[in-house]
Amino acid sequence: MSNPTAVVLVDDHPVVRDGLAYLLGEQPDFEVVGEAEDPDSALEVIGEMLPDVVVLDLSLQGRDAIPLVGEMRERWPDLKILVLSMHDEDLYAERLLELGAHGYVMKQENPGEFLRALRRVVSGEIHVSRAMGERLLARMGRGAPRGAMTKASLTDRERDVLQLVARGLGTREISERLDMSPKTVDSHRRNIRDKLGLATARDLVRYAVRWAGDGADGEGSS
Repeated sequence: MSNPTAVVLVDDHPVVRDGLAYLLGEQPDFEVVGEAEDPDSALEVIGEMLPDVVVLDLSLQGRDAIPLVGEMRERWPDLKILVLSMHDEDLYAERLLELGAHGYVMKQENPGEFLRALRRVVSGEIHVSRAMGERLLARMGRGAPRGAMTKASLTDRERDVLQLVARGLGTREISERLDMSPKTVDSHRRNIRDKLGLATARDLVRYAVRWAGDGADGEGSS
């Protein structure tokens, strides 16, 4: 019988880690060998335990975990990474896959879907939802629209701004939420419009609302 797959759980909510540890403890092919709640402790635990796969939350104690994906891949090229997040897949999955993550699954999915995603990642496959996979394949087939780039071209901070625009927040509210000046928020909004080929601020809001409402790709259709 082969050894179980060694897993490290990285999430800043103990109840989430405990739930995942219990779920994986019931599976004969997985063993949780470590846990962490922030990027620094994650790197320490991974370096010590050298797991096969990491289950990673996207936000850790108010800190963006996206740069952590790139750092983990640089330090441990063979490490598999499954992102488990409450943040919408359509906004973050493509960027994370580019950085080296092997899968993305939403926290609202059922335990069976999480286990399926984890097993696919461990076996060397890339896991995203079926809808996201179809959008990625379609994008590869048609290329980016003329005069516009894809959401993958946005910086991590621009993605944060776009996500809050999708929630209906204005410039001042976004500046307070992200701890940046209103002027900086406006600059990010202009950059997002330029990259996505959106002519006006109203187009940006319409794009964000449509994305939030139905998960539409929205690129080049505004």
